[in-house]
Amino acid sequence: MPRLTAELIQTSPQFVNPLKQRELDLRGNKISAIENLGSTEDQFEVIDLSDNEITKLENFPPMRRLTAVFASNNRIAAIAEGLGQKLPNVDTLILANNKFEKLSDLDQLGDFPQLTMLCLLKNTVISQSNYRWYVISKIPTLKVLDFKKITAQERTAAFAYWSNGEGKRVQTDFAKANLATQTSGPLGLTPEEKQHIMGMIQKAGSNEEVSRLAQVLQSGKKPKEKPDASDAMDLEEPKQ
Repeated sequence: MPRLTAELIQTSPQFVNPLKQRELDLRGNKISAIENLGSTEDQFEVIDLSDNEITKLENFPPMRRLTAVFASNNRIAAIAEGLGQKLPNVDTLILANNKFEKLSDLDQLGDFPQLTMLCLLKNTVISQSNYRWYVISKIPTLKVLDFKKITAQERTAAFAYWSNGEGKRVQTDFAKANLATQTSGPLGLTPEEKQHIMGMIQKAGSNEEVSRLAQVLQSGKKPKEKPDASDAMDLEEPKQ
């Protein structure tokens, strides 16, 4: 499988696009992972990674100049934790035709402080109930979702829904579904651990806490409560 090497980056098309932005074209190289972007020395406003075989949006170095990432037609199913903090000025993400399936797969998008335009068309996740409201509530800065402008009424309804009991119930259902995928024994959680985590989910005081538990479960680790802080937790590797 071809790799995204520093040499490939340096020899790929680089140009000023019609919006007068410096753009790096890495389309169609069959790469499976993002790497070596430090060699760009943060010289581009736009990076186009479309039409590759990438499975996770990750491994970006801190890039303050970057404002747009195009990554349609890949196999992306996850976004690295904290990625938005490394890309503080990215306002556009085009992720059409990838492998996002669950609403919780999109939670890391809330870390992008300037994100105003997002496209997830042709991902399975867009067929999930309340998908649009979920994304709007997760990304307060968002103005356009799937090339459709977010109205003031839509934003108000989204935040109202996810702040009430119905929103928490749906979040809890996501967490339960994630928990059900965890196997027992050496490769996953024991029945006792599952029961304990479900108790934590039921007692969660906010949608954010339920969402965090769901992310922990997806990571393959289990939450460990700290004895001196009932609302805090760190991660503990599953027993082998």
